[in-house]
Amino acid sequence: MRKIWWKILCIVIIFYVIVMGLMGPVPHLAIINESIRNTYFHVALWLAMTTLLFASMIFSIRYLNKGRIGDDDIASELAKSAIFFGILGCLTGSIWANYTWGDPWPNDPKLNGAAVGILIYLAYLLLRSSFEDEQRKARISSVYNIFAFAVFIPIIYILPRLTDSLHPGSGGNSTFGSYDFNSDIRKVFYPAIIGYILLGLWLAELRIRIKVINRVRDEALVTSAKVS
Repeated sequence: MRKIWWKILCIVIIFYVIVMGLMGPVPHLAIINESIRNTYFHVALWLAMTTLLFASMIFSIRYLNKGRIGDDDIASELAKSAIFFGILGCLTGSIWANYTWGDPWPNDPKLNGAAVGILIYLAYLLLRSSFEDEQRKARISSVYNIFAFAVFIPIIYILPRLTDSLHPGSGGNSTFGSYDFNSDIRKVFYPAIIGYILLGLWLAELRIRIKVINRVRDEALVTSAKVS
């Protein structure tokens, strides 16, 4: 029970977010109207993605420091979960943009930065697939992962604030929290972030287990081939 409590919590939170996200009370605002419910999905997904990418970077640093292949496994699978959330965030954001701004992908610095950020991490996955030697793959991709996160944060969170942008909190626009993040929103938004992070960890854990099983199987096959 101790090992699965957080998975049960994840299921409960996600169920709560879906129900309250679709049916719970929200502020009634001009233009945005009911689409503000996408805050629980689009915004929360991106914040969860950023958290997972940060954790991925930390495990890449740990690998370079200690050389344990398990740390690289964790780093790569956390990055994959984050990329999955990033793609979902782009899709939900495009739907929201089409409703609010009349264009699913306007020429906006934050949207363009999001696309660049996703491409940076897709290149990380491509880089990993380019090597067969595990240690070499882990070393090079760990270095790339660290620099990728260092580039990703300015592209997504800093540069849009320095130029004109349609997004709240960017280009002189007010943030959501300054005028419509009331208690009803917070009761769902913050649990949504926690739920998505737990879901991302769950997905990463499953893929790490598969990696470990495949590695043990391959080692057993090599050993048996040497013996025979």
